[in-house]
Amino acid sequence: MSNRPRSHLTRLFHVLSLVIVIHQIVNSTFMERPLPGDDPEWPYLIHVWTGTAGLQILLCFWIWVLVRDARETRFTEFFPWFSPHRLRAIFLEIDGTLRALLKARIPSFELPAVAASVHGAGLMLATGLAATGAAWYFVFDGTPYGRMVLMSHKLAGNLMWVYLVGHVTMGALHQLLGDPVISRMFWLKLRRARNRVEVAAE
Repeated sequence: MSNRPRSHLTRLFHVLSLVIVIHQIVNSTFMERPLPGDDPEWPYLIHVWTGTAGLQILLCFWIWVLVRDARETRFTEFFPWFSPHRLRAIFLEIDGTLRALLKARIPSFELPAVAASVHGAGLMLATGLAATGAAWYFVFDGTPYGRMVLMSHKLAGNLMWVYLVGHVTMGALHQLLGDPVISRMFWLKLRRARNRVEVAAE
């Protein structure tokens, strides 16, 4: 993970994206797509309109990534795959982590290159998932390309399950090992600090 400062707006976009993604992939497990001529049921309609709102939030998130403070993760750091320098930084961080684990030591929590690439992949995947869903519903449903777009949407949904489980698991592991990444992202660390100040004042 990375200990870079995160603005309140970055945290808010992160929380909103997480909530929407969890809702959508859970909702997709029991909703049914209506057959041609049938009226859609409410779980399907909720999925459609929540996904549409999610796409707008994700697009705003991308705009924020482009214009936010330079101390936060920069847009280019989300895409290290065409930069030998950034790829080398990722490999060095992974190598350092593996070496520490082989020596039965807790590895460094400061992995900015890895964290940026993982978050970039997740943001791209979530955007692709929302975009293919919106494209199928509003543009390609009933067209020759509709099946291909829908299959892409389902594939992105399956990949999102894998990403979400892995991402949450790693975040929880960091938290348990002493790196309060979840506390920082959800304002819990700040809230606990305020509580300690209030108790001390009493």
